[in-house]
Amino acid sequence: MKLSTKGRYAVMAMVDLAQQSNGRPVALADVAKRQEISLSYLEQLFAKLRRRGLVKSVRGPGGGYMLAMSADDTRIADIVMAVDEPIRATRCTPGSPEGCRGSHDRCATHELWEALGNQIYGFLNAVTIADVCDRRILVPGGGYMERDDRLAAEPE
Repeated sequence: MKLSTKGRYAVMAMVDLAQQSNGRPVALADVAKRQEISLSYLEQLFAKLRRRGLVKSVRGPGGGYMLAMSADDTRIADIVMAVDEPIRATRCTPGSPEGCRGSHDRCATHELWEALGNQIYGFLNAVTIADVCDRRILVPGGGYMERDDRLAAEPE
């Protein structure tokens, strides 16, 4: 399963906003430049984020965007869902009794993929923007993932 650019870019931009804001609006053009994301694409994503109440816009000189809630209260799952990014690993509609096969039956591995989608949602719902900013990412079994800066410096 792969998260599309909508979800990834929205999360990247929201984390950037949290890191750069210091209580002041941040110009979307600055976020776009720092994160190397198209400004027009970010504008589309932020319109959705604003409609869902995750960001607020400030007009005029010195205007831009700010988080609508604290970074501690903004969950990654909410960001992903706000930009219409489905968190699922099946082709079926979540909760639907019908499957994705031509006969509307569920495939033999349906429950496996549905459980995976639920795990992904649960993980993203347990992580806030503050967790990402402070590098406190929960790992299964408890504890936090330690970031090794040497790994971050290596090319992919």
